[in-house]
Amino acid sequence: MWDRILDRMLRDLFVIGAVEITYPDGTTRRYGEEGAEPVRVTMTDPSLPRKLVLNTEIALGEAYMDGRLSVAQDDVEGLLALAVQNSNRKQKVLWREIGQTARRARRRFDQWNPAYKARQNVAHHYDLSGELYDLFLDADRQYSCAYFADPEMSLEAAQEAKKHHIAGKLLLEPGMEVFEIGCGWGGMALTLARDYGVKVLGVTLSEEQHKIATERAAAAGLSDRVRFELRDYRSVTGQFDRIVSIGMFEHVGVPHYREYFETVHDRLKDDGVALIHTIGRSTPPGATSPWITKYIFPGGYVPALSEMAAAVEKAGLYPTDIEVWRLHYAETLRHWFDRFVANEDKARALYDERFCRMWRYYLKACEVTFRHHGQCVFQYQMTRRQEAVPLTRDYLYPADRPRRMAAE
Repeated sequence: MWDRILDRMLRDLFVIGAVEITYPDGTTRRYGEEGAEPVRVTMTDPSLPRKLVLNTEIALGEAYMDGRLSVAQDDVEGLLALAVQNSNRKQKVLWREIGQTARRARRRFDQWNPAYKARQNVAHHYDLSGELYDLFLDADRQYSCAYFADPEMSLEAAQEAKKHHIAGKLLLEPGMEVFEIGCGWGGMALTLARDYGVKVLGVTLSEEQHKIATERAAAAGLSDRVRFELRDYRSVTGQFDRIVSIGMFEHVGVPHYREYFETVHDRLKDDGVALIHTIGRSTPPGATSPWITKYIFPGGYVPALSEMAAAVEKAGLYPTDIEVWRLHYAETLRHWFDRFVANEDKARALYDERFCRMWRYYLKACEVTFRHHGQCVFQYQMTRRQEAVPLTRDYLYPADRPRRMAAE
């Protein structure tokens, strides 16, 4: 029975491209366009058709992790891209509508992140072995979208470009005080202190990140200008000249958006500038993949611009610049995936084969969403007064910048 239901679901879904499925009983069926080269998938678990019918995204990811589902040449990217391209079609499919409605209905519950729960969610992902992140991140451990001003840039160069692009939007002056919400392993704060002469308070809920960031500040001789604290951003008091947050807003949760931006407003001086860098969606508000919620980012959610804008308005902040990065994160993830695969034996020694398959699936699934499913990055600059930033964006692109970057 479950084979027949799954067969009907796949016939409804696949119109673009083709997929060839070998079922647990050995039967092979083809779905999609005639003549198209198919992505070939093999299922070995007799219970998998039932699980795919009842909870497709969880079942697909778990089956790949466990090895109960395999893709020829391990072409996970091809399979996921095909599934996403077909799911993007405007034609409504009943079983997909039911699943999406259920996910949207429970998203406020999934994203309820008071301080104690936020700490648990952060630990789930960021307190993994520090050695794991060394296997695929750049040396500065930038775990957010790089900025490929030149498509041929290395990952290291693109991450440096990202940091300095953000610094430009902050309009920094020596001696300013900066509050970083979600400091990661400290790379941005150390760059701002070293290259721009400011003082930085960075906060994180990850014990591993706090430990490494503090050690890095000491090793760089910047402990007098950079302070990292293990605390929730909502508990910080005082006011700052600048606020920056990179790759943290995805963990806030929709129920806390107004609280987040009210905190930004209250911590910002009257003439201050804030820059929020976050993954976003070009589509209307939605819900997080249940597989991502369970295995990668519990409590996480990628916002629509309309959701951010509504919260910014209610907090009394003035939007002074919004920049959208489209394929930069897809390229970043491609670099991360290639580096992870090249070091997979080391990752397997840290964890196990199932973890490595999970991580490959995670990195490729995320890349596919940026290439084919409307995800992007928002850089949202905001102030308490509209006069706090220059009238035009020319300050970001000084005339000597191409020559200076070429010389570097």
